[in-house]
Amino acid sequence: MATKRKVNNLLALAVLSVIVQRPMHRYEIAATLRAHGKDRDMDIKWGSLYTVVQNMEKAGFLEVIGSERDGARPERVIYRITDAGRVEMADWTRELLAAPEPEHHRFTAGLSILAVLPPDEVIELLGMRIETLTQVIATTRAELDQVKGTLARLFVVESEYGLAMLEAEANWARSLRDELAAGTFEGLESWRQWHVDGMPPEQIPELGERSDD
Repeated sequence: MATKRKVNNLLALAVLSVIVQRPMHRYEIAATLRAHGKDRDMDIKWGSLYTVVQNMEKAGFLEVIGSERDGARPERVIYRITDAGRVEMADWTRELLAAPEPEHHRFTAGLSILAVLPPDEVIELLGMRIETLTQVIATTRAELDQVKGTLARLFVVESEYGLAMLEAEANWARSLRDELAAGTFEGLESWRQWHVDGMPPEQIPELGERSDD
């Protein structure tokens, strides 16, 4: 079970991961997060950065060490990580690496109600998804190869994982598409006939019931 944290927002962990390098103000934190591509690794909502930083200060993970002013711009408060922040960062990272949690995926949601569409349309839609994934995989692999030339592997393992997940999804979707196209998917003809006959939506749950005949 995930630990109930004082600031339970992955943006907080992202902030800790960059501010541990040196004290920063919020604008520098945001710029560094973008430069490190953290918005690709985590669901970062930039509009909540101010609130997250404030909450982290209240929780004792960050502390104010001063401020600076650049011309007519508003004064910028400078923060640094505390010892408690370092402990929180390490503990949170351990949890993320060791303890798998269910994560909601849009594709999973679509698959869960697959029956509402006729199989031939599903075949077409899966083909579109596979084509898009193939393009994304090629782009991601090229970007990863380029980055590997400038960064140690330690700092790109999350990109390797992302690429592996994309490839696994594409392979699985391709397998399902091919099974449907070949007519070997269990119950395919009944599924197709249900749509030909215009099955009422309220009968859709019955599709999941196996027949002993």
